[in-house]
Amino acid sequence: MSTQRREKGSSIVRVLEILEAIATSEQPMSPTDLAFRLDIPKPTAHRLVNTLEAEGFIQANMRGNLIPGERFQRTALGALYASRDRAQRRAILQSLSRETGETCGIAIPDGTEMIYYDRVEANWPLRIHLPVGGRVPAWCTSGGKLYLSSLPDSRRSRLLNNLPLEQLARNTFITPESLEQELQRIDRHQYGEDNEEFIDGMVAIAVPIINDDGQLVASLFCHAPLVRKSLEQLRQYLPQMRYAATELSQLICERENNRIEK
Repeated sequence: MSTQRREKGSSIVRVLEILEAIATSEQPMSPTDLAFRLDIPKPTAHRLVNTLEAEGFIQANMRGNLIPGERFQRTALGALYASRDRAQRRAILQSLSRETGETCGIAIPDGTEMIYYDRVEANWPLRIHLPVGGRVPAWCTSGGKLYLSSLPDSRRSRLLNNLPLEQLARNTFITPESLEQELQRIDRHQYGEDNEEFIDGMVAIAVPIINDDGQLVASLFCHAPLVRKSLEQLRQYLPQMRYAATELSQLICERENNRIEK
């Protein structure tokens, strides 16, 4: 019986290690890559991968390599949202929303999209409602462009050339060249803007939330209807937003450090 428990436990650990490897890898991995990286026999790696793919936790991209699936993304988002620092995170967002008078929130990158992870709505009759868990394109939103600007040049170039740059609003960047120039500007100033690029009549700014390695893990954004605030007026809140982003970064780092110590 104890042998069966060890074998079952080993399989569970292997599944979790596969999910962790796929989620944290800079590039999509193949089953063979996973077998080599995790020191798992190839037949076992293929079997576990097939099971995870069938259950919707992972999926293959166009080249047949593995990326997180919809079920895995929902699980990860739920775990993040229910984490023990939620109360502190909400307090930071609420304080920032009071200072700016507008909706503030956190978006996390997922491929060519951003997922709204948390938000505090402005207390105005006129507001733009984008729900938690919703997805928006990365190339025309303040947080999304901030994320794209943080990518290595070669990876960003490949991504831009394959993006479906649709004209979603009056100022959407619709060519890789014009978007690349915008991303270079964002990288220099370390904040992103959405000047009616996603929705006509909406402006937004975003600053990075980083981990201990200085990598962008999320964007802190603030958006408003143009009839109430201009982009220039939103920029006046950049100091407050950077301070709030630093507090959120510290929460992430503390959580990661506690996990490692355990």
